[in-house]
Amino acid sequence: MLRHSFVIRYSCFVIPELSSSVKLATIPAPDFDLEKTLDSGQVFHWEKVGDGFVGAIGDRAVYLEQRGEFLRVGFGGPPKPTREPRVLPGMVARYFALDHPLAEICDSFPKDPVMNAARDFCRGLRITRQPKWECLATFICSSMKQVAHIRQISLAVRKQFGEQRRIGDQLVYTFASPLRFAQASEKELHDCKLGYRAKNLRATARLVSSGQADLEEWSALSDSELRKQLCALPGVGPKIANCVMLFAYERLRAFPIDVWIERVLRQHYFSGRKKMTAQRLRQFSETYFGEHGGYAQQYLFHHARMNGRNSSRSRDSSTPRSS
Repeated sequence: MLRHSFVIRYSCFVIPELSSSVKLATIPAPDFDLEKTLDSGQVFHWEKVGDGFVGAIGDRAVYLEQRGEFLRVGFGGPPKPTREPRVLPGMVARYFALDHPLAEICDSFPKDPVMNAARDFCRGLRITRQPKWECLATFICSSMKQVAHIRQISLAVRKQFGEQRRIGDQLVYTFASPLRFAQASEKELHDCKLGYRAKNLRATARLVSSGQADLEEWSALSDSELRKQLCALPGVGPKIANCVMLFAYERLRAFPIDVWIERVLRQHYFSGRKKMTAQRLRQFSETYFGEHGGYAQQYLFHHARMNGRNSSRSRDSSTPRSS
């Protein structure tokens, strides 16, 4: 894992769009693009409000607004005054990995035309550090879904099972515990439009809530062992496992391959070879893109998806069920 020192300096502002009582701390966020990061298919519950975004980090409602190389950050309940001055702004800095040396990471990418274009397009996009259960459950729910549909499911799941928080006049919902999902009825889950994913989500929630699958202890595992444990969970294949490794376990070499990335690899790196197996593509990506392959993948994915959106192409962001 990468660790760099991070000093938080803050002052307070009032945001009329939320309410006169919401104050915003200011924290430095150099080499960071908030909107690109939130729109890059890593997280799905943040919503645009005025000049910023509202969402939840853990049990806290959060408002985020970018002003150049600074973030203005406001927090909603539950109130914990003794923690707020330093711990909460630091929580935001950690969530968005503001300590990652992004320039060094981008400089480590292969110097080929498609990677160069993606790097230039995605400047400031960072890999998030998400809560492990939240990330795992969300990606189980994402299988065979477009990003817009995943956002809808994410909000429905949060409203149905999470706890309500308020920041100004905006309502935000936390992500429920594994136990809450394990105890959920089939109807509750299907009401969130989960379809066949409902069975996988509840089965995995039962393993996690019972301690049979200890997501925190798995932090000590090697990449290969972590991927193996994740792939043994219901509804988790190589693509979802790599997403969870990248976005929740900070395994920056993990390289998820969905339909967008497979298309990029086949068109730009193996255009003359018709018989490239999925296994061969995985082997190539794990070596060619190096120790920061997860960042390279996210840049390639976001660049391809945005170009596809602009040309009115399909926006499917997932892989077949078995992945």
